[in-house]
Amino acid sequence: MDFQLSEEQLLLASTVRRFAQKDVAPLAYEIDRDEKFPHDNFKRMGEMGLLGITIPVEYGGAGGTYMDMMIVAEELAAVCASTCIAFGANADLFSDNLCRNGSEKLKEKYLPPMCAGEMIGGIAMTEPEAGSDVTSMRTRAELKGDYYVLNGTKTFITNGPIGDAFIVYAKTDPELGPHGISAFVVERKFPGFIAGRKFEKMGWRGSPTGELVFENCVVPRENLVGEENKGVFVQMSGLNTERLFMGALSVGVARGAYEFSLRYARERTQFGQPIAMFQLIQDKLVNMAVEIEASRLLVYKGTSTVAQGGRGRETNRLASYAKLYASEVCMRVTTEAVQILGGYGYMKEFPVERMMRDAKIHAIGGGTSEIQKMIIMRDLLKSV
Repeated sequence: MDFQLSEEQLLLASTVRRFAQKDVAPLAYEIDRDEKFPHDNFKRMGEMGLLGITIPVEYGGAGGTYMDMMIVAEELAAVCASTCIAFGANADLFSDNLCRNGSEKLKEKYLPPMCAGEMIGGIAMTEPEAGSDVTSMRTRAELKGDYYVLNGTKTFITNGPIGDAFIVYAKTDPELGPHGISAFVVERKFPGFIAGRKFEKMGWRGSPTGELVFENCVVPRENLVGEENKGVFVQMSGLNTERLFMGALSVGVARGAYEFSLRYARERTQFGQPIAMFQLIQDKLVNMAVEIEASRLLVYKGTSTVAQGGRGRETNRLASYAKLYASEVCMRVTTEAVQILGGYGYMKEFPVERMMRDAKIHAIGGGTSEIQKMIIMRDLLKSV
């Protein structure tokens, strides 16, 4: 069991950290304040090879690993969660999913522009009446000759207001329940595609979220991802990497808040000494550091298992461990960071205020903490 990153991974981390500090961090406040998608840095991430981090070189990607993806996620999230989500929606939710499940034609068409940052992608599963229970979705897709016709509404869709293409899940045979769902690549320019309302959010404000409406939306038959009525397998194939990505995102935000509050505690003087000398502040900082390290190790272990081809119960459990623990830690750490800064922590000019708002969605998006506990408990009962 090796807990050391390779030389290449250390170089990747330092490269992304420099980019994050130089180009991302200075814009984080503005991105949050103005709900502004980081278009320039998104394009820059494409040029750096980050948006196609796990995609083979022949499709325009970097040919990297899932561990590389987690390293990039942590470094970006440490300064701006919204920029990290822009990276993840493309690199993981759309591109990596399509690379695993799509036809050669779909991969050749969509992966190169996604990797280059020329297209913005996402997935569309959640509906107004189908959140955690995604298999109860009502969006329908009917095959009519060479086209599918989609009707329905998706909500809480990352990149919904600005995305160019989405992997959309719809029922092609409602009588089969979860085994009657199919997945499609749907472009914004397809007839019947309507971008619905954009939501105002507590956090992740630079990552636009909105509704997608399909009114007799015409989708070419060749845009089916995988096999018809096998969309649940497309969905399930990416759940573990999504949960691990959310874990890495949480580690990054927590680390950013911890590092800022540690610097502040060293510099802030009260009663004639830095507040870092007060035992109650030390207690907070030590707990923060330990929990962040534990979260990162869970993410790394889960990612290592996935990278080795694991898709069974243990892999599912580890991914849920990482997602559950890291997201809860992120909320605790960012809350403590605000507390350490006191009144200053409540002010928008200091990043911990934004980080605390960003942190809350981590225990909701990508599978709530409650769902993760259900998954873990179900596996624990089988192991007795």
